[in-house]
Amino acid sequence: MTENLAQSAVSLERESLTHECWSCGDMRAAHFCSSCGKVQAPVPSNYFTFFGLTRRLNIDLKQLEREFYSLSRKLHPDANSQGTDREQEWSLEMTSLLNDAYRTLREPIARTEYLLGLEGVNFDDQSKAASDAARASGQTKKQIVPPDLLEEVFELNMQLEEARANKQGGDEDPNLLRELQKTRAILDEKSTALMDELHAAWNAWDALLDGERKGGVNLEGRQRLLKKMVDLLNRRTYLRNLVRDVNEVLGI
Repeated sequence: MTENLAQSAVSLERESLTHECWSCGDMRAAHFCSSCGKVQAPVPSNYFTFFGLTRRLNIDLKQLEREFYSLSRKLHPDANSQGTDREQEWSLEMTSLLNDAYRTLREPIARTEYLLGLEGVNFDDQSKAASDAARASGQTKKQIVPPDLLEEVFELNMQLEEARANKQGGDEDPNLLRELQKTRAILDEKSTALMDELHAAWNAWDALLDGERKGGVNLEGRQRLLKKMVDLLNRRTYLRNLVRDVNEVLGI
């Protein structure tokens, strides 16, 4: 991951270089020529740089939306239908990338996961490692229970098993269902608190980037925050799965 972090520190500068327009020779905008309006050949770009953004986690969503619609009007295949086959192909490719980038960046969790991926974190690899370890031991893959939830998860699993058995036997316990509703409310509160922690991590990441502009790349700080955000996202997933199980039993 350290190598990825070092590379990312200079990637923005490389990706923001301007080029001459293939049609008129003027210095073009990123995706189309500012002078003649011709769509340009796609260049390797991540979702942030596609929109001209740094890899910050707090972004102006209204500005993102305005930029999306502005680029859509210029890059859409219909707007380039009179161009050459090559231009139409470029237009289609960049419109697809534009849509993917917008869908990802406008959603906070998707944006965070995407940034983590750019910084070398691979959630698929983590899941595969857990699956391989379970397979090697002959056990079923299990999620690691966050330490602060151990006691509650044990009690909740007992309640869920009892509620499912009661439901299967046609003899539901109103008191047990009320307890599950209370548990669900507690899980919702924990999810809210976790999102507050995640917002704080976003702020810390953005502040770190601001500091790097003056003092150079802070690899240790980046690794610490990336690890923190991975932990928070994993805990969020675990909580969401618990809420899903409770909702299933409650019929919500």
